[in-house]
Amino acid sequence: MVWKLARAFDVQFSALLATPGPTEANVMRGKLAKRLVSPDGRFSSRALFPLGEQPDVEFYELYLAPHSREDAQPHQHGTREHLVVTTGRLQLIVDGREFELGKGDAIVFGADVPHAYVNADKDECWMYLVMTYGRATPPA
Repeated sequence: MVWKLARAFDVQFSALLATPGPTEANVMRGKLAKRLVSPDGRFSSRALFPLGEQPDVEFYELYLAPHSREDAQPHQHGTREHLVVTTGRLQLIVDGREFELGKGDAIVFGADVPHAYVNADKDECWMYLVMTYGRATPPA
């Protein structure tokens, strides 16, 4: 739901979770982290950057439970995702094209199209995701 709101208002996802903080150095304790969890609890996302600014780059830790799928709507034009699997296996579907990724595998893809994260395995899947934003206006 938060992703949909961000898209509707043409703002970065992190802007909707923002809380002001110091800019020199920020320690983000895992125990105090704000984690977004899907309604069924099978997908979660934790920002690994200070919320409160509108960064050009966002960094997340993602969790996908066994036998789970998380569908993502297209992000704003020019958005790219840089993803690395740290534990488990992932089937990534980008605009209908499928990619199989295992521990240590990385991928960079245009995230301004529908995409989905699928864990068909019996084990958990953990990932790190860096999201970069392009310009908000689509090409002519």
